[in-house]
Amino acid sequence: MSLPPPDICYRALQTRDPSLDGRIFVGVTSTGIYCRPICPARTPKRENVRFYPSAAAAQEAGFRPCLRCRPEISPDAAAWRGTSNTVSRALALIGEGLLDGENGVEALADRLGVGERQLRRLFDQHLGAPPIAVAQTRRVLFAKQLIQDTQLSMTDVAAASGFGSVRRFNDAFRNLYRRSPSELRRKRGGGVSTVTLKLGFRAPYDWEAIAGFLSARAIPGVELVEDGRYTRTIEIGGHRGSVEVRPEARHLIATIRFPKVNALLGIVARLRRLFDLDADVASIAAHLSGDAALKPLISKRPGLRTPGAWDGFELAIRAILGQQITVTAARNLAGRLVENVGVTVGPEVTGDARLSKVFPRPSRVAAADLSFMPMPRARIAALTALAEAAAADPKLLDPIGTFDEALERLLALPGFGPWTAQYWALRALRDSDAFPAADVGLLRSPVVAEAGRRPTPKALLERAEAWRPWRAYAAQHLWTAEAGGG
Repeated sequence: MSLPPPDICYRALQTRDPSLDGRIFVGVTSTGIYCRPICPARTPKRENVRFYPSAAAAQEAGFRPCLRCRPEISPDAAAWRGTSNTVSRALALIGEGLLDGENGVEALADRLGVGERQLRRLFDQHLGAPPIAVAQTRRVLFAKQLIQDTQLSMTDVAAASGFGSVRRFNDAFRNLYRRSPSELRRKRGGGVSTVTLKLGFRAPYDWEAIAGFLSARAIPGVELVEDGRYTRTIEIGGHRGSVEVRPEARHLIATIRFPKVNALLGIVARLRRLFDLDADVASIAAHLSGDAALKPLISKRPGLRTPGAWDGFELAIRAILGQQITVTAARNLAGRLVENVGVTVGPEVTGDARLSKVFPRPSRVAAADLSFMPMPRARIAALTALAEAAAADPKLLDPIGTFDEALERLLALPGFGPWTAQYWALRALRDSDAFPAADVGLLRSPVVAEAGRRPTPKALLERAEAWRPWRAYAAQHLWTAEAGGG
């Protein structure tokens, strides 16, 4: 069989190399499933994988197709092989249905002008399976694609995919997938519904500033800010998808890819918090403009919002990572955590191959050995403690309760001081009066400098009393100006 060396095959699986998609299929002995090399599932151990040159060979070896990476939509490998014109012609005839009726391998060999034994030998050499098995695999995989991607009736699917009867069609699916075709359609785990909605806001809206803020903190693989659009992966209740948001005149356009329509209401609520769509910026600006130092900043960016957070646990992790380091360094640390602990997803879920990771849930972080993180042991311990607490109490970081109650919950955890708790409250709780007075960016802002000197956190808090109840928005204006945006 024509396969790259096993080590190359395994590296392709580890890196999800698309160049070998269709050239190799990976059987996983621990699950009994075979996959494409680009499968988003966690890479199995080397000793648990077998490599095959075709889907038919993997099925002949007793493996059943993966429902996540969908071998039925992998590239056709016949053109890649190119080493046997006879096999290429035979595959074309099989594709046309020559073996779907009463004809056997002998009729196929006759059409090709070779002996039946020679044809079987060529199939075994190049595809690792006999012609009948190849034909059966193609029928089943094509039928699976019709079930997944169309609303054809099962009778029509059976006919279109070359099964002589619905009974044979049902039997083939039960033998291979261990469920009926209708169950596959109901339970198609990879199916993602796409919905596009308008999210309104009260003008003005400073999209440039909020996109810049999110871009500077975007975690590779999880978030992407490009061409005026913000996209990220999401996970709710064990289901995964993505959201994309872009601006239009008086609303944002949100494209939501998610398999559960009953989650849409909650997703929209999160997006409204993330993009601070319900703020009355005119009232906020009128109040904060009473400070002579803030007034020019507000005049320059009247539609500035305070970005929220998609998820409270994710933001808590990011807040710990961001303690006493730069925004870029914190983003890189978050990227490292996600790369090692995050859940891998494929483009069929997210719609973009660059969005390949979902931020890990608390139980996953709690169970991980985080020694790979290049940071002090105390901070690693704080990450683990946070994850363990959030896993034990799923509501620990939900935006519930009063501001003071939320701060008490956080401050009781290792690694959470006043800055971390206030920053988390500002973005996750959407508390308009949260104010991380010890923030380096706020303290070094020339707007709050006193006679050319940086104020202390205590002095800054005293100065900020006049900004209440909109201290969070004052902080956002100071951050934006300090970053060169105001």
